[in-house]
Amino acid sequence: MQHTEHDTADSHRAISAGPPGYYEVMETAIRELLIEKRMIEAAEIRRQIEVLDSRTPALGAKVVARAWVDPEFRVRLLADGRSACEELGISFYDDTKLIVLENTPKVHNLIVCTLCSCYPRPVLGLPPDWYKLAPYRARAVVEPRAVLAEFGTVIPDDVEIRVSDSTATVRYLVLPMRPAGTERYSEEDLAALVTRDTMIGVVAVAIDAGRTPK
Repeated sequence: MQHTEHDTADSHRAISAGPPGYYEVMETAIRELLIEKRMIEAAEIRRQIEVLDSRTPALGAKVVARAWVDPEFRVRLLADGRSACEELGISFYDDTKLIVLENTPKVHNLIVCTLCSCYPRPVLGLPPDWYKLAPYRARAVVEPRAVLAEFGTVIPDDVEIRVSDSTATVRYLVLPMRPAGTERYSEEDLAALVTRDTMIGVVAVAIDAGRTPK
């Protein structure tokens, strides 16, 4: 189960030109029925799609970078993730609670949803396909070290791995450790280091050797 940031960023792949599948047909039928029954308007569906499309990992990276440079914000973020994100203008379009889990030299956090694909979409956007697959959902709980190793993340034996299972009402976001050697980095530079996978917990933040801080 080897993955990279490039081969798993598949939520926006081009739609096949072939005939629609079963679920696409069902989704279209239900949507048209709801509109016909006046239970929802087409404009509202478009608005919700636009909201979802506006959410990307860049929002989460902004939150992480602020927590790295602002100790008081970090405290608020760990106490109430949703409220702290809203301070940065990140709105939540549902009733979910956001819990932010901090990685430390002794604890590494990993996020999973064992039942389906619950995910912090307001701050990360759509989940990658591998996050929704049964092998990841099952193995992340049973053998997290092996799963992380397949992502290229080797966790020392003396570091505890904590796996948090998302639910319909509670979502998690990992606050990764700030890399050493980034003392001169601006908040913008730091945000550029943070990827989607670091905020799920499958990889650690790495410094691009060719990147020069502003």
